[in-house]
Amino acid sequence: MIKRFTSIIAVLVMMLFSFSTSVLASNDDSIDEKNGVPRVVFGDALSDSQKQKVRELLDVTDDSAVQEYIVTGKDLANYIDGDPSSNMYSSAKITRKDNGFGLVINIVNDDNITEVTKEMYANALLTAGVENAEVDVASPVKVSGHSALAGIYKAFNVDGESLDQGRMEVANEELDIATELADKEGMDQEKVSELLTTIKQQISEQDPVTKEEVEQIVKEQIDSLNIQLSEEDIAALTDLFNKMKDLNIDFSKVSSQLEDIAKSIKDRIAEVANDPGFWEGVKSFFISIIDGLKNMFASE
Repeated sequence: MIKRFTSIIAVLVMMLFSFSTSVLASNDDSIDEKNGVPRVVFGDALSDSQKQKVRELLDVTDDSAVQEYIVTGKDLANYIDGDPSSNMYSSAKITRKDNGFGLVINIVNDDNITEVTKEMYANALLTAGVENAEVDVASPVKVSGHSALAGIYKAFNVDGESLDQGRMEVANEELDIATELADKEGMDQEKVSELLTTIKQQISEQDPVTKEEVEQIVKEQIDSLNIQLSEEDIAALTDLFNKMKDLNIDFSKVSSQLEDIAKSIKDRIAEVANDPGFWEGVKSFFISIIDGLKNMFASE
């Protein structure tokens, strides 16, 4: 009797598991008729094998379930004022979402995207007017990541849609400044993204009218983050955010998104600060210096 009861329970559990799995699979595979299929943009320099690798990275298992595009050097020049002869490798999948979803950026293999962080993508795309989408970025080789941005813009400028040209130009200038600042001594990608995000937050809150007021916000945020920048860099940031002001970009609409970006940056900084391996490495470094000095003096 007990064996029979156990067998019945086992069958019921298997049926329940099978039902749950089928429901989940059905939900995952269902077509979003409201927002359309994901758009996948491949860099035009990809070989067939590299393109297949990108499909795997972006989890594209069925070509008929996505809309595919190719981003070229001409698109790079058109959307972000790049060199039209550039080789394009970084690629992206854009999945449109319902209002209120926000903007989620995933760099699938961040070891191969060397200059543009997900926070930099998010900041630039918000400036360009991209909202309510999940964006996955990948590359089969090490690249800066700029062609993926051009590809994302292209994906939002098809089928009757279009982003504002002025906003895209300013967003491109923002990304250029971000990557240039991140190359400076004493700066890193997280600190640059944090600076740009906090400036946007303050512009949204204070609603500056004049260029002088924008400059004051820029300087206040630089000071609050204890960043050292040249007058030239401060002027470039002031010009950038003054252009944003003149375009009447309402960052209050995406204030929660900016807060999410800021939190993401702080979490990443905290991860490094709380990483035992990181601090153990620092400790070992100084111990090796001290030991070296001891040996030097002992030999005299």
